[in-house]
Amino acid sequence: MDERILKWLYDIHNAIIEIERFFVDIPRDFKYYQSNIILKRAVERDLEIIGEAVNRILKKDPEFPIEYAKRIVGLRNQIIHAYDNISDEIVWAIISKHIPNLKKEVSSFIKNTE
Repeated sequence: MDERILKWLYDIHNAIIEIERFFVDIPRDFKYYQSNIILKRAVERDLEIIGEAVNRILKKDPEFPIEYAKRIVGLRNQIIHAYDNISDEIVWAIISKHIPNLKKEVSSFIKNTE
């Protein structure tokens, strides 16, 4: 695997770990998330990093098999360019349902390089 792609996979993995760590000492609760502006901005920043890393991977290898890659990049673009249209409900659904799957996928890619 290309070293840059591997680096970006680690960036994705690390951003996901960071999101998970945000909820170690605080409730994993939508209402709490929605009311905590610092937490929301931190999660959104990590989602930006994930989206940018996926975007770079796709530029290097357009056929790289990350599921929902274009949607991940689209979310990054929405957070950055259409920040006023970001829905807390959508972000919560992403971190609750999709981030765990992405973590498994990225971990598998990384493990296969060892």
